[in-house]
Amino acid sequence: MTAKDADKATGVPSPLGGGPGLGAPGKTATTCTTCPYCGVGCGVLATPGPDGVEIQGDPDHPANLGRLCSKGSALGETIGPEGRLLAPQIDGRTGSWDEAIALTAAKFREAIDEYGPDSVAFYVSGQLLTEDYYVANKLMKGFIGSANIDTNSRLCMASSVAGHKRAFGSDTVPGTYEDLEEADLIVLVGSNLAWCHPVLYQRIAAAKAARPNMRVVNIDPRRTATSDLADMHLAIRPGSDVALFNGLLEEINAQGAVDAAFIGTHVAQFVETLETARRDNPSDTGLGMDELEAFYDLWVRTEKVVTVYSQGVNQSTSGTDKVNAILNCHLATGRIGHPGMGPFSVTGQPNAMGGRETGGLANMLAAHLELTDPLHRAAVRAFWDAPRMPEAPGLKAVDLFEACADGRIKALWVMSTNPAVSMPAANAVRDAIAACPFVVVSDLFADTDTARLADVVLPAAGWGEKSGTVTNSDRTISRQRPFLPAPGQTRPDWQILCDVAAEMGWGAAFTYSGPAEIFREHAALSGIAGSLGRDFDISGLSWITDTEYDALQPTRWPITASRTGGRFFGDGRFFTPDGRARMVPVEAKPLASPSTAEHPFVLNTGRVRDHWHTMTRTARTPRLSQHMAEPYAEIHPVDATRLGVRPADLLRIASRHGHLVARALITDRTAPGAVFVPMHWTSAWASDGRVDVAVAPKTDPVSGQPELKATPVSVQPYRPAWYAFAAATVEPNDQVLPGIGYWARAVTDTGWRIELAGDITPVCWESHAKLLFGAAPDNATVVLTDGKRGRTRVAVLGADGATLGVLFVDREPVEVARTHVVAGLATLSAPDLLAARPGAEMADPGPIVCACFNVGANTIADAVAAHGLTTIEAIGEATSAGTNCGSCRPELRAFLLPQIDKVAAE
Repeated sequence: MTAKDADKATGVPSPLGGGPGLGAPGKTATTCTTCPYCGVGCGVLATPGPDGVEIQGDPDHPANLGRLCSKGSALGETIGPEGRLLAPQIDGRTGSWDEAIALTAAKFREAIDEYGPDSVAFYVSGQLLTEDYYVANKLMKGFIGSANIDTNSRLCMASSVAGHKRAFGSDTVPGTYEDLEEADLIVLVGSNLAWCHPVLYQRIAAAKAARPNMRVVNIDPRRTATSDLADMHLAIRPGSDVALFNGLLEEINAQGAVDAAFIGTHVAQFVETLETARRDNPSDTGLGMDELEAFYDLWVRTEKVVTVYSQGVNQSTSGTDKVNAILNCHLATGRIGHPGMGPFSVTGQPNAMGGRETGGLANMLAAHLELTDPLHRAAVRAFWDAPRMPEAPGLKAVDLFEACADGRIKALWVMSTNPAVSMPAANAVRDAIAACPFVVVSDLFADTDTARLADVVLPAAGWGEKSGTVTNSDRTISRQRPFLPAPGQTRPDWQILCDVAAEMGWGAAFTYSGPAEIFREHAALSGIAGSLGRDFDISGLSWITDTEYDALQPTRWPITASRTGGRFFGDGRFFTPDGRARMVPVEAKPLASPSTAEHPFVLNTGRVRDHWHTMTRTARTPRLSQHMAEPYAEIHPVDATRLGVRPADLLRIASRHGHLVARALITDRTAPGAVFVPMHWTSAWASDGRVDVAVAPKTDPVSGQPELKATPVSVQPYRPAWYAFAAATVEPNDQVLPGIGYWARAVTDTGWRIELAGDITPVCWESHAKLLFGAAPDNATVVLTDGKRGRTRVAVLGADGATLGVLFVDREPVEVARTHVVAGLATLSAPDLLAARPGAEMADPGPIVCACFNVGANTIADAVAAHGLTTIEAIGEATSAGTNCGSCRPELRAFLLPQIDKVAAE
């Protein structure tokens, strides 16, 4: 019996079964909710108490089964009231909700009346709940009458959406998370799963440990933490994915692995797709023939194969073609929609899928209906009783902000996202927002790079305060439930939208009593979509009561009277007009902007393990900043030597769009000629850390998704006159000090840590330190100087004699035991702090590796050497590292290599 024969329908519990659960109001102090970070959609148990909110993974949630990553584990540390926007801000002053709503409605109405509905736009976010998304889409498309609503998911998953629709006729994810455990081969393409989707990585790692014959292939230009799990790492050239998978398609045909019966009945365009694939040369990937043959043979000869792909595929000017090159291979073999086999797009945000389901993209309608289909438009318009409906797609993200710059957009509303940091050519986007005549931002904080540009900033409720649903990467709908009161005058996003809609004269269509009523309407509309032959149908929940909504269990769609959950396409039925899938002829293309003599490097961007997007949440907790405390740039040793870059030097990375400054991390994880820089740092946390200022605004012609993985840049060492490191118990004044050329800050358990560099050397470092720490001129200090080496160390004391802060200055990058100094602010005297390293009786833990238990690199290395440890489990027993969320486990393996080599040599 084959794996396909074994695919049978399984009983699925009712989403309404099992009672109200832990999340039901008034039942217990613990609330079942869903993590607000990545698209894994982990269940969370939140228990408020006198010392804060205790966070645990929900063992009953099907996505994580109790696991959480470092970010999820630290959620309770990110939801304090500090810095929250608690009332509307109008032109920099505090205003009332009535004034803010009236002004917003009036400005949007004025623009629409004078310039037409396409003169206004919404830019929304995968951080919104499905109910928020639904109301925003209804207001813009059905009542304002424009399709100018796009989402930051355009930067994340738009190419996957476009590829799905070309192949399947619908934006359908075929498989489920369970396929990751059932597969015999998992191919990870453009996905650093260990850092970006850690719980899925842990699920795969556990499955591989249980079934050692399972194989994992990692396809990525960089060697990442995910590569640690892989049996094979294919370091392809950036942008060469199509050539790789076209070569695989040709090999599938050559080895007789084509499922002729499946193609003959269920798939179109096989012949022309294969002919096009043959025009590509797999050697263009930069891989050797032995690597290509090994990968192709493994894929072809393994029936149960899942190909997981993410941003490394999507964020490209040929992202849609890359997606279809992958889908083509699964369609050719019929390896789709059965246990342990199929293509699998993993989303970046908690509700990227919910946004797609409600029409959050400028080229879609709600319920996966097509904006350009007259029948679909008429159905939605009638359902909403809407006065108008756009007939053409609206402006996609990059085009939307270009329209702000050239004056086409007169009023802009940004919800729960930070495009002045995250968009390509971010400086141009910042200037475009500033130039827009009227800008509204809804957010938790008023000090984001984008909110600072707004005329009106509206205080939105945040995670733990708002109620609604999210959909994860495998179509599982889960509840986000409130367990904290909304602070100040904050309101949920759906309510803010309804208030504006009512002020604009459409109140009758937006009189929702709460998120449950919005969800019922969303589910009912999906039933109409289902009757029109679409994939998204949750009409089985359209009659859900408020009580049942409160108790809703995680449930995978579709949810109809006859079906709940399961996989798509195993039966060969697709959502195209003739019911057959389309293989799409695609051909490898060169990078949109090849490197030049002026810009010889290729800039790749991505995430780090412990931070999320633009750090508005994760930067608030000290333990998530310990792993990576400042912007950094990975550069290959060959390039570092050629440029004269030393470890911990600062690098100036520039394109024709802008520049950034980041700390050099010399490593062979990245290829010669390439640099990698994380996306997270904003102007609140670093002077020049916004990597997207340098990214070119080039987009995929089909999906509109920008290329964030391959921008030509120059790289040069930045040689300041001095470097400094500081730690303080008070917030530093680093942004106003004279002569500062670079700074990066992070919160700590004892206050703050700051990296500094400057081009002008102060006359008196003692005075400089007092200014940095906000001390008075007569505050006492302890100063150590070494004029020959150009080193100065200053401790500034408060009125009570306690240390306010310490400053270490050098002509070279400062070498101090940073973890020791930061921790010592609470316990050590000023002279001991200025020693910069622990004494013989104290151990220096080194840079933090395990954020859950604050375990440093030195502690781990010492334990491995002292006890001869050879397994990650042994490290956990000795130090606790890796025993909670497991996100650091890939890094722990590196500490074992010397000991494993030693044992092998003996």
